[in-house]
Amino acid sequence: MGRRILIVDDEEINLRLTEYILRNHSYEVITANSGAQGLDLLRRRMIDLVLLDIEMPVMNGFRMFEYIKKEYANLPVIFLTASGDKRDVLEVIRMGAVDYVRKPFDPKVLAERVAHALEHRF
Repeated sequence: MGRRILIVDDEEINLRLTEYILRNHSYEVITANSGAQGLDLLRRRMIDLVLLDIEMPVMNGFRMFEYIKKEYANLPVIFLTASGDKRDVLEVIRMGAVDYVRKPFDPKVLAERVAHALEHRF
């Protein structure tokens, strides 16, 4: 397996689709259906990249991202967003995300953005 990617999204269909796409590109994929579960996995596993949904109950993507930046400053994060609100996109870039992908996404675009983020991490 290749690099390890953590996908955090509260919608099971999004987790499975994203996981399928990335596994077909030889990435090791770990999934979490909440921000709390995602943070727990970050503490226990070595992760190379996080794909993070913005809209989740209890702990949204913004809150989880703030924790990631504080504890894992060099860990690249790509936001996955269904939001059409450009303010959300501008906010995640301002906060330090390496990229964002709008849902529903083209599998090729997702794979390219993940590869780019991982190439430029090291």
